[in-house]
Order: sequence, then C-alpha cells, then structure tokens
Amino acid sequence: MSIKEDFQSFCENIQPNNIDTMKVTVGEIAKKLNKSYYNLDKDDASNMYIVGSVGRETAIKGVSDLDLIFDLPNETFKKFDAYTSNGQSALLQEVKGILVERYPKTKISGDGQVVVIEFTNYTVELVPGFKQSDDSFKYPDTNNGGSWRITKPLAEIAESKRMSEETDKNFKYIANMLRAWKNKQGFKFGGLLIDTLTYNFLNKNEEYKSISFDDYFEMSKELFKYLKDLNKDQKYWYALGSNQEVYNSANGKFVKKAKKAYNKIKDLASDSEEVNSKLREIFGNDFPKVEATNEMASIYKSYSERTYRNTEQFVEDLFPIDIRYDLNIECKVTQDGWRPELLSNLLKNRSWLSKNKKLEFYIVDTDAKGDYDIYWKVRNVGSEAIKRDMIRGEIIKTNNTKHFERTDFRGEHFVECYIVKNGICVAKDEIDVPISAY
Repeated sequence: MSIKEDFQSFCENIQPNNIDTMKVTVGEIAKKLNKSYYNLDKDDASNMYIVGSVGRETAIKGVSDLDLIFDLPNETFKKFDAYTSNGQSALLQEVKGILVERYPKTKISGDGQVVVIEFTNYTVELVPGFKQSDDSFKYPDTNNGGSWRITKPLAEIAESKRMSEETDKNFKYIANMLRAWKNKQGFKFGGLLIDTLTYNFLNKNEEYKSISFDDYFEMSKELFKYLKDLNKDQKYWYALGSNQEVYNSANGKFVKKAKKAYNKIKDLASDSEEVNSKLREIFGNDFPKVEATNEMASIYKSYSERTYRNTEQFVEDLFPIDIRYDLNIECKVTQDGWRPELLSNLLKNRSWLSKNKKLEFYIVDTDAKGDYDIYWKVRNVGSEAIKRDMIRGEIIKTNNTKHFERTDFRGEHFVECYIVKNGICVAKDEIDVPISAY
C-alpha cells in the first residue's frame, strides 16, 4: 500500500461504529422527557439536541460519551429560578427522577451541570437547558449555591460542519486523527479543544484545506509542529463557531506529546522504511501495517525460527478506547543495601537498571471517577526475551493500584496500566524499563 492508501484506510478505520445504537437511546430519552414536560406522546425527536463530538461529527470509533441538551419549557425555568436556594440542583434531581422511571436498573446521577446515565458501552451526559432567541442555551450549574450559565453548542456544530464541507472532510479527518493519537498515547485532550485547534491549524495553513491523502504525511508533520509550538500554559482558546472559552484542563499535556510525535517523523521521507512503524507508534494499530522489507523479514525469520510464545495482548483488541481521564504511574526501584529511587529520575539521567532490582509500579494519581477496573501489562522486548521465551505482554485485571516485578534480564521492557470503566478503556499510562546486562 502507498502512504496515500495508508492514510485513507486509517481515516476509514477510525470512523465511529456505534452512532446508530446511540441514536436509539437518544430517541428513548427524548420520548420520556417530551411526555413529562410537553405532554407529547411518542415524540422521540422534538426538543432534543445531540451536541459534543457526535453532534460536530468529529467523533471516532470507541466514542463513549454522548452529550445531549434537552430544551425545557420556559415555565420550568421560572419554577426553578424562583427557588431561594439552588433551584438548579432541584432541576437536575427532577430530570434524574424522570429518567430513573425509564431506566430503573441503570446508574443515573445528577450533579454539577448534567444528568449522567451510565449504559454498558457508553455514558450519556444530559444537560437540561432552555433555548434562547440566539440559539444559545441557558443551563443549570449546581456549584457554589447554584447559578445559570450559557452555552452555544449549535454554533459550534454549524461551524464544524461548514469547515468540513469547505475542506472536503479534511477538517473532520484531521480531528479524527488527533483523537486516535490521543487514545494511543493515553492522555486527556478535550474534544472541543481538539476541534478548535484543528480549525485554527487549517485557518493558519490554508494550503492544507484542499489536500488529498497523498499529502497527509507532510501535513501530519506540520500539524504536530503547530501543536508543539503552542503555549502549554495558555489558559484557554476560543472555540470554533461560538468563541466560548475552551479551557486547557489537562495543563497543556498535548504540547509535550506533540513534540514527541513530531520528533518521530520530522526527518523522515514518505517512502522511508521507518514511516509505517513510526505512524503506528503515533496513531495506533488502526493505522495499516505494511509488510516488512526483505531485510527486515529475514531478521524476523531468524527470530521466529526459535521457539517462543508471542503472548502479547493489545488493549484496543479487548476494549474500545476513549481516553477521558488522566492516569500517571511511577515505579520505585529498590535493592538490598541501596537507597530506593524513582524510575522516572533514573530515566531522566538516561540510566539503565541493573539486574536483581525490585520494582514497585504504582498509580500516582488519576481523575477517573466512580467504579472502574485496573489492568496491568508487562512487555519484554528483544533477543534476550525471545531466547528466554519471556515476551509476556498479557493484559491482566488486578484492580490493584500497585504491581510488583524484578529486573531479571537485559533489554527493553515496558509496563502499562489501564483503567476500564463500563467496558471502555478511559485512561492509560506507560513507563519504560530499560535493563542493562550488568
């Protein structure tokens, strides 16, 4: 396959595959709320708006959050606005109670600004809103005693669709690619911020608005260069269409990640033997894998002729991936008679670990909420691992915040941790473990 065909297949591979199922749910929720607030029978469409990445048509395969706004009658606003104390919270609880009638066995909560419905493979976040004359929505915020806020998702949807049409879907595909990159690298990067920065990138580099897949490799270089050069400390950007403030909630983690991606490919030509493997490292296994060259195939054959079990598992084969939370892991390195050290400090000094060290991997922090499962993966790489038949790489559910290993033999190793919620991998992190021969 050519680089053009690779990018085309990649963009096709990451298109969402559960939107129809989600739309059935949208209809069920709309029908219940329309009956309760408007006395409309069997109306599964009126007053309901699909917003977020699904509404902007920039979501990808594995999307696990469905954002909705239901437009309530003005009389309902007057009722809860008249409360002397936090009518906003009372409104959320009322809407929650109505939906509990429809989904009595489903976990439903109402707090902050949304009513959350946790289905098996995705989560609905429903905002009870009041549509204004300018197509914005007034919605409740229960924090700090309660208040009403304004959001403008319809303007964002309209501009997203307009830009996608203007660019012959290049806007949509680039936004899709950044979501796949975010999921592969395992860091939080809000959907509206992704779409806004994609929008800004194309307006700054208008030559990429009309490109074909032939140009996607060079465009990818410029895209990551653009992202890495942004100010990671910038507090917010102005959203496409609405000009609302989109906050940098993950402290600009995407800037550091973009620099790593850029450095992987900046010096490569599109016909380089390394291109495919580097792009798969960046975007994940949905980017097509090319057959190895004769030289590489010969090397692989020399290894494969040795008897070993390739037991590696990939999280994307086990769960849909939709990274929504931060997860940070660390490792404490100890040996009898030596002071414990953090692996991150050793890696900063480009130090390799010696053998016979004790390794304690642990979760430093995560902002994942509610109930979830914890999985760990240990992968050994290289000729020594093959010789010892110790590739490993199984993904194991432990539900433990710690995982223990030892430095047994030289080579490249890595450990990954995953948080799985409602059958979706929503957070992950990885740490390299280089072990010397001594």
